[in-house]
Amino acid sequence: MTLQKNKIKKIHFVGIKGVGMAPLAIVAKQAGFSVTGSDVNETFITDSELKKAEIIPFVGFAKGNIEGADRVVYTSAHGGLENPEVKAAIDKGIPALNQGRALGQFQKGEILGKKYSGISIAGSHGKTTTTAMIATVLSENKLDPSYVIGTSDIPSLGSPGHFGKGKYFVAEADEYFADVVSDRTAKFLFQNPEILVVTNVDFDHPDIYNSVDEVRNVLVEFTKNLTSSGVLIVCGDGEENRKFLNAVNVRKITYGFSPDNDYVLERVNFSPEKMFFWVKSHNIIIGQFSMQIFGEQNALNGLASIIVGLEVGLSIEKIKKGLSVFSGTKRRSELVGNLPGGGLLYDDYAHHPEEIKKTLKAFRKSFPKYKIIPIFQPHMYSRTKKLFKEFSTSFSDADGVLITEVFPSFREEVDHDFSSSLLVEEIKKYGKNAMYFAKLSDVVKYVSSQHYGRNTLVITMGAGDVYKIGKELIHPVR
Repeated sequence: MTLQKNKIKKIHFVGIKGVGMAPLAIVAKQAGFSVTGSDVNETFITDSELKKAEIIPFVGFAKGNIEGADRVVYTSAHGGLENPEVKAAIDKGIPALNQGRALGQFQKGEILGKKYSGISIAGSHGKTTTTAMIATVLSENKLDPSYVIGTSDIPSLGSPGHFGKGKYFVAEADEYFADVVSDRTAKFLFQNPEILVVTNVDFDHPDIYNSVDEVRNVLVEFTKNLTSSGVLIVCGDGEENRKFLNAVNVRKITYGFSPDNDYVLERVNFSPEKMFFWVKSHNIIIGQFSMQIFGEQNALNGLASIIVGLEVGLSIEKIKKGLSVFSGTKRRSELVGNLPGGGLLYDDYAHHPEEIKKTLKAFRKSFPKYKIIPIFQPHMYSRTKKLFKEFSTSFSDADGVLITEVFPSFREEVDHDFSSSLLVEEIKKYGKNAMYFAKLSDVVKYVSSQHYGRNTLVITMGAGDVYKIGKELIHPVR
């Protein structure tokens, strides 16, 4: 059923602080809807963005919070369909949409009352950064796209959500289930883009997928949602990416380091402040590009963004201009500040072994003379156990690693038979100095006692709440 914007006045978001929900709520608010939301009384990275949008969430969940709402949007978190607010909406006949369905309807214009050309960014790693890069390139060139990006502050954009006047709607495309209990459809299958970027194919979310084959299959299914004139832009490097390419039958453009790609990264040079990379297409250099971030994985993300820019009709010079202002996103190799002893503190969302490897490799190349110490908080028991061996070998570019206890997802129970102390013992087998800490407060005490100097770089790393100790490490309690 096509929804008409003029029939919807108020939208309520259950779990509004989530990184998928907050930007969607911001888009709705900017589009002129009355927006309310509710969530738990905990600090989230999206708090500041919601405040800037003048959206003040209700604390806790109660039937009365949905008063006057014409639509309710919810997530698997906080009970899903069993949440009291969602149940109240259903009882009152108010349409209740999970976040995946709602985002699909926003991108298609069914809620916003406007036809869009969708640009979706999927893949196992790098979705958020690539989505932010593409939105930045389009925004810097006055195309004023709408976008929903699963993070908080993005310096080059100012917000993770935006309702633009332009024809493009850029959306991060998540492969997780729309609702683990009631709707086991991959979220991105509700999107129908004209341009689809797939950054890579890897095995993740072992709580819902049993193998990389299942991940690849659902991505193949997503390509069938492309419009008739649509195009798939995909990294052509690596065995799993090539298996995916061979399984799809759509117009496609490949990119990567391998010379048999349509667009090739010729070389990458970077420092802590900026990265330069050269791009070749069909043996012709098309330009040198720069961004205010580092890491070969981000050069790949940048190349995907360049191809999107070309596909929407931007010149090379305009794309260069757009990328040059991109300086990253919240929780992606983000400089937090200086430790009291002069060391650097960064924060990164890396929570998969492949992400950890690439992130640490990037830091090692950019800071070759520094001692690099990640503080890693494993996220989800299912992921940590399923990828145990891969995690144990992912810290080769670190000089030592501090491991905290597993941060359990709301989707799983605490496993009292497993501890990340087991991971520490496995890491040590590979000659790496590793230490286990049961509580984050213990990590703060230890790091503060080390007085890391100017030649040391510490990285809080993981998808849980490890980032929250950053303020304590920079401004330790006396």
